[in-house]
Amino acid sequence: MFYLNLLFMANKYAFNEEDAKRIDAEYRSLTSDLKRCDRLGDKELIEKAFAFANKAHWNMRRKSNEPYVIHPISVAKIANQEIGLGAKSIAAALLHDVVEDTEYTLADIEKEFGEKIASIVDGLTKISGTLKGAPIAVQAENFKRMLLTISDDLRVVLIKIADRLHNMRTLDSMPEDKRMKSAGETIFLYAPLAYQLGLFLIKSELEDLSLKFLQPKAYNDIFVKIKDSEQQTASLIDKFSLPIIEKLTEEGFKFDISGRHKSVYSIWKKMQNKNIPFEEIYDIFAVRIIFEPLPNKTERALCWKIYRIITDKDLYPSTKPDRLRDWVDNPKPNGYEGLHLTIMGPEGKWIEVQIRSKRMDEIAERGNAAHWKYKGNEVSKRELDKWINRVRDMFKDPLEDPVEFLEEFKTTFYSTEITAFSPKGLMIGMPKGSSALDFAYAIHTDIGNKAMGAKINYKVCPIDTILNSGDQVEIITSDIVKPNKEWLNYVRTTKARVAIRSALKIHSKEIIQKGSSILKSQLMKSELNAGTIKNLCKIFGMSDKNELLTNIGLGYIKPDEIKKSAKKRPSTGVLKYWDIKIVNTKKDAGSRQNQPVKIDKKTPFMLSENTEDASQSYTIPKCCNPIPGDEVMGYHSPDGSIIIHKSHCPEAIRLMSNEGNRIVAVKWAIHRHNSFKARIQMNGIDKLGIVNKITKTISSEFKINIAGININVDNGIFEGTIDLYVHNIRDLNNLIMKISGISGVENIKRVEDYSA
Repeated sequence: MFYLNLLFMANKYAFNEEDAKRIDAEYRSLTSDLKRCDRLGDKELIEKAFAFANKAHWNMRRKSNEPYVIHPISVAKIANQEIGLGAKSIAAALLHDVVEDTEYTLADIEKEFGEKIASIVDGLTKISGTLKGAPIAVQAENFKRMLLTISDDLRVVLIKIADRLHNMRTLDSMPEDKRMKSAGETIFLYAPLAYQLGLFLIKSELEDLSLKFLQPKAYNDIFVKIKDSEQQTASLIDKFSLPIIEKLTEEGFKFDISGRHKSVYSIWKKMQNKNIPFEEIYDIFAVRIIFEPLPNKTERALCWKIYRIITDKDLYPSTKPDRLRDWVDNPKPNGYEGLHLTIMGPEGKWIEVQIRSKRMDEIAERGNAAHWKYKGNEVSKRELDKWINRVRDMFKDPLEDPVEFLEEFKTTFYSTEITAFSPKGLMIGMPKGSSALDFAYAIHTDIGNKAMGAKINYKVCPIDTILNSGDQVEIITSDIVKPNKEWLNYVRTTKARVAIRSALKIHSKEIIQKGSSILKSQLMKSELNAGTIKNLCKIFGMSDKNELLTNIGLGYIKPDEIKKSAKKRPSTGVLKYWDIKIVNTKKDAGSRQNQPVKIDKKTPFMLSENTEDASQSYTIPKCCNPIPGDEVMGYHSPDGSIIIHKSHCPEAIRLMSNEGNRIVAVKWAIHRHNSFKARIQMNGIDKLGIVNKITKTISSEFKINIAGININVDNGIFEGTIDLYVHNIRDLNNLIMKISGISGVENIKRVEDYSA
């Protein structure tokens, strides 16, 4: 009764005998089954931490009225027995609430337990307010702070997950509003984070507990149906497993075979995604085969050998090829390894079979912490390191808004993974929905910054092409290509976003500084005032000073134009309409019609509106219909003319891939007079007067001329196109945004190719 006596000595006024017995029992359940605590002093450290925590929390109780110290004991037990953390982590778990909730300080912890344990407790204390009654911005900031600890010490996050799991297991004692809040936080953040760290069992339990409190009726309905089908399921699994057991035993395997059903949450989610009832989900349960390693045989070879035995023509030859999952050769980013297949079993039932070694199973059950037990398991450790490095990438150039940061983190890290390959066989894992540009940045930042296209499975494609798992990708680069803002819409990975933002910041700052120097050199000191700047912005159609300086720095506004325009009054000018025309063609250029355009590859070719200058001849084709503001490239054709394409136009990609020596850098000059033809496509509900509202917005509000309109109505739904004359992409985007807000308009977008 040593522990019981210890409890009475520390808490003789706080707890009754029943409380003391309860605490003693909980502590014994921790120490009676310690894992990875065989080093000298480990058990003494844990005992000391327990005594300290018990003394610190002596007068505290939880909402359930149980002694508070039971909570840190339970967290320590999860950290050790379910995650696999060692003695220092157990001690930190026992102490994790001491600094936050009692009079003891971090200095007291460091004095008694050393710097490392104090550091872990400090990390837990700093994030202890995460999502506790805080507004979303504070919640996001706290979660962001928790992620920062991943780079320093992964144990902080693992103990925090253990803390959340115990809180969820005891959530019944909380008021309903607190239950809903905690369940929402858990499903939104903690369950996905547990999955990324390979804690599959904990992730599943967190999801189930969240569903239990968020949608109790749905949870109970599914839970009851699973229970009701257990006897039938057990009979089917036995019938299915017997022939496999006989065959594997004949082959000399040592193994365990068992059945398990999907979690309640995963069944519910599948029902929601596919809009089907419980009865129509065929893979509610699976058979798991866990084998012991054999001498001189790799785990990979043994997995595939078991696969061949099961699918033998005399056993279960009917398989679903599209359901084969090889995570032996290509482990998941969270470290999971295993071979999954779906085969036709008795009574025509499809059954999923999971094949794993004992090591694979332990990692799948307990997560990446189990990697430390297997010193030779470098493959899985590398997968964890890759994930941690991706988290670190997020903090190289993090979004200032914590809410945006959190959304980006979820988008990047909680998505289904795909795997793509370089021509040399380099395997790269990325979130589902990643593009060729993401792949380029995954290889190297310099390759991403120069990417202008890709060969995907030997076919030339734009850089914004979405990749599928298994694609082979070769990135096409060019020294004339530079990142632009539109690229941020093409990428999904954090590494790509950080690199693009960094490049844009550097480039933008340099251009503005250059523009400022040119402006100062062209104006007298007396002219460098707010009024002159405002006047120049109006004359050149700029929204603010920075846009003006940027265009000067880029050379779109010439130095001599600044001097001439400084004292002019802004003028609306005369409109000219461009409808996929060639400036200075045979008709326009007169005697200069046969003169080829002179190209200086050291400087970008300026797409000017000066139709009197033969050096400005260029063609705007109908395949992508670029307008000022679009990211474009130029193709110097054999006849000497320049053909302008959007950078991601398939034809441009083809030209860049096959005739790269003819590609020239081009830049739009300011187009204050010329208008370019653009087409928008829309559909929606045919409300009374909706077409009139749309055309009135275009003509009256935005002063944009309509070149043509084609609207059809069928069964109360309208759809059609409108051709417009706009100055630049900004005008068009603003108009699209405005029209999308009109009641009845469901979808609206720009049409790039309307040559058909």
